Amino acid sequence: MGSIRRLYRLAAVDRALLGRATLWLGVTRVALWLLPLRVVRRLLTWAARPARQARGAPPSQERIRWALSIACRAVPRATCLPQALAAQALLACHGHRAELRVGVIKSDAGYLLAHAWVESEGQIVVGDVRGLSRYKPLPALPTP
Repeated sequence: MGSIRRLYRLAAVDRALLGRATLWLGVTRVALWLLPLRVVRRLLTWAARPARQARGAPPSQERIRWALSIACRAVPRATCLPQALAAQALLACHGHRAELRVGVIKSDAGYLLAHAWVESEGQIVVGDVRGLSRYKPLPALPTP
């Protein structure tokens, strides 16, 4: 009950952003279960084109990061890839430039591990983990 109380204490703008972040993340997670990544990226790019100008200033990258960090608690199996894809789409909706990055590293056991993150205006918005500098970034994915 405490989390519901905290939700209603938020400003209406933050509640709306949190709702959109949860929706984007949930839809992205389901889409990745059902469709190939290239199709999901194309659909997200189409859906995330900036809408007409809303009243007030668009949310900052920090607020979008905050909303996604809360939303990932509510969406099962929202790993780094769905979080990064949802972040890229949500940032694009609000007029922020964002680049999806994927990096790989070889584990001590010899497995190839991958991680996805989003950079915008020189900062990591989503996916900043300890040891990120050890990941070798793959070439940027082509724009869908």
